[in-house]
Amino acid sequence: MIAGIVGPMTAPLIITRDDTLLDELLRLGAAAGVVPDVAHDVGAALRGWSTAPLVLLGTDLLADAARLAVPRRERVHIVAWGTVPHEVFPLALAVGAENVAELPRSDTWVVDALTDLGDGDRPSALTVGVVGGSGGAGATTFACALAQRAASAGPALVIDTDPLGPGVDRVLGFEMVDGVRWDALQQTTGRLGARSLREAVPRRDRLGALTWSAGPQGTLQAFAVREALSAAQRGHDVVVLDLSRSLGPLVEELVARCDQLIVVAVPTVPGVASARRLCARLEAVAQPMLVLRGRGIDPDEVAQVVGAPVLAAMPDQRGLAEAIDLGAGPVRSARGALGRAADTVLAGLQAPVRGVA
Repeated sequence: MIAGIVGPMTAPLIITRDDTLLDELLRLGAAAGVVPDVAHDVGAALRGWSTAPLVLLGTDLLADAARLAVPRRERVHIVAWGTVPHEVFPLALAVGAENVAELPRSDTWVVDALTDLGDGDRPSALTVGVVGGSGGAGATTFACALAQRAASAGPALVIDTDPLGPGVDRVLGFEMVDGVRWDALQQTTGRLGARSLREAVPRRDRLGALTWSAGPQGTLQAFAVREALSAAQRGHDVVVLDLSRSLGPLVEELVARCDQLIVVAVPTVPGVASARRLCARLEAVAQPMLVLRGRGIDPDEVAQVVGAPVLAAMPDQRGLAEAIDLGAGPVRSARGALGRAADTVLAGLQAPVRGVA
């Protein structure tokens, strides 16, 4: 608890004189595993205003904050006990608040926001998009293999954004694993916590999957995808996006949010021609790299024709269908073709890759 704040703050800052509101916020902080600092007036809070990772400002002191013209900053949230009167919202805009939360109705949201502070030292996840250069190239299988190998080193999540694909849960053997899927997630609104997503999706050890429920699939809602990706990046080391070949505004936005785009191509004349067209359409938002599956045209020739470097080339993996049918996922052994190719890609994304000669 603070009267005067000394040095940079690493705890969230609560600013309120309302004992009921304060008790509730401290309870939520305990549930999130954090110990907030507390100021009972805005003047005392100014020393820590800019350095606290998150500010929860009670409506009882909101007018004081607006009158003192507190500096604009991110992650300021107005909190109230009960229904918020209309006059609060212009004041919230005046102090640059991101939103207004009514307690106890928004308890879960506040816990998620506080819990995410525990991931504050975690760098944003390496985010890799995977798309098929042609139909049947095996992009979903490779996306799952990439996530499997990434999960051997740390928490990883594969996100299925292709409603016409086979489904990453089917490829990974997660069909019977309980967890939140797109149909439920798209019914929610507001901020999604990193820990909430990590714990809610179907998961096996350090590997999670956000995918579709069985049956007819709907259309992804852009706001739900943005929130899910943001939460995934805050809560995992590696995030793999299984992207649809049906390019549109949402897919192009997701590509732009990736650190790297991988195009899985078949080294045949039709496969290379299709991959070349796809890469040309995406060159405005990404610089794709290629992963080749199967035998055929020499990788150097493929790179020249497509205009993108080949990061890995692999033969078809023997026993792949059996491994998937057994629920083991595509990578049964790191020494298999998919395991080696996935490891090559993950290693290559940590270091500069030589471009096309």
